[in-house]
Amino acid sequence: MSYYPLKSIPDYFGIDSLLTEEQLLIRQSVRDWVESFVMPKIDEAAQNHTDIPNLMKELGKIGALGPYIPEEYGGSGLDQISYGIIMQELERGDSAVRSAASVQSSLVMFPINEYGSEEQKKKFLPQLASGDMIGAFGLTEPNHGSDPSSMETYFVDKGDHYLLNGAKMWITNAPVCDIAVVWGKNEEGKVQGLIVERAFEGFTTPTTHNKWSLRASKTGELVFDNVKVPKENLLPKVTGLKGPLSCLNSARYGISWGVIGAAIDCYCTAVQYAKERSQFGKPIASFQLQQKKLAEFLTEITKAQLLCLQLGNLKNAHTATPAQISMAKRNNVKMAIDIARESRQILGGMGIMGDFPMMRHAANLESVITYEGTHDIHLLITGMDITGINAFG
Repeated sequence: MSYYPLKSIPDYFGIDSLLTEEQLLIRQSVRDWVESFVMPKIDEAAQNHTDIPNLMKELGKIGALGPYIPEEYGGSGLDQISYGIIMQELERGDSAVRSAASVQSSLVMFPINEYGSEEQKKKFLPQLASGDMIGAFGLTEPNHGSDPSSMETYFVDKGDHYLLNGAKMWITNAPVCDIAVVWGKNEEGKVQGLIVERAFEGFTTPTTHNKWSLRASKTGELVFDNVKVPKENLLPKVTGLKGPLSCLNSARYGISWGVIGAAIDCYCTAVQYAKERSQFGKPIASFQLQQKKLAEFLTEITKAQLLCLQLGNLKNAHTATPAQISMAKRNNVKMAIDIARESRQILGGMGIMGDFPMMRHAANLESVITYEGTHDIHLLITGMDITGINAFG
């Protein structure tokens, strides 16, 4: 059997009618690219634990890197809903592809655009937008994940430069990055961002091996051993955790859209398989239990679509709160991983095969439900917003 899931992409509440012609055109353009460039290669890349060759430059060509960055710095100047739509289409291909674009856009280009000097913007943003330069984001440490305020990476002022020491881990793009936006503590214990370049002596990026998840993505560490960082590489316009947390808010927003793409890929494949696979003399789509699953999948996808569309409106109006973004990220990732697992069951034994996307999406989403704030941490963020009481400590 041949499967063409896009023939049945869900728009149960007519959400397309709420999108602009430009947004629909952007979606179709990225969708076509995913079909032609990602889909033929992604199973082999995931099976072999290798990334897709030339991925970042190809993402740059289609405008998927920093699409909301102003045109004068190499971006497309698009709105936040367009950014979300791009992330959705990329993750329909694979979470690794969306992760690469999301890190580059929200965790590297965003802070340079928001908090960087004019010189930094001109030097780095156009090359990042084209994919000629690959960026990484250093916040999580071996001993500090959900509690970044306890980070141990630090830098000291040496007159004409800063001396940086420490380590970061679980870093997407680390082994292949040209620059890393690294968050560390200054001598006063305040968090600041530094742009660390590949050529700096003492900066190494060991690869993380043997992952069961995001196997088509390069993950690694950022290690700093007395790295001399020029003073002009300090992000001058932010001090404190506001800097890295604002980056995470942008990334979490993109994830909340992206995982809808993974869920859609699983749902559409399951619908077609259920219609074509016969047991006991009739298609399994005729059985109540299978219809129950498919109906629930469509309901949850539709709810997630509506949640993201309104969140995008709030982002465009600059009124979206971190707690709202946390709610969307938590809800939508859980929705997607549940659909990946349940849709796998509809395919029975075939669901574990690389010919179908369910197991790959399910494994990837195990990472997505943990990174950029774990599932439980986002629950506590919502709880704190409801009660005014911090339950973290």
